[in-house]
Amino acid sequence: MPRRKPSPRRSSARSPREPRPIGDVFGRTENGPGGAETYVVRTIPGSRAVKTYRCPGCDHEIPPGTAHIVAWAAVGGEDDRRHWHTGCWRGRHTRTITRRWS
Repeated sequence: MPRRKPSPRRSSARSPREPRPIGDVFGRTENGPGGAETYVVRTIPGSRAVKTYRCPGCDHEIPPGTAHIVAWAAVGGEDDRRHWHTGCWRGRHTRTITRRWS
């Protein structure tokens, strides 16, 4: 005799009627390098990182499969997204950008 699928348990923490928090799906806002501009920041898990990028914080490559951060200026910067190592993004206030782009 086949097993019956257990009925889903309802928890008070998660209800299908309550909206889920957006979290990192559309990005969060943080101060950018230098602190003058607001940046939208999104975390990219290693499973979704399929290309090689160059980090502007350290000028090293971010290989495919490596979790990292994507950041761009909140106002009009969608086309200027930059991929950062997570540690380089966290240390952006203590050092300067090593790679400038045009």
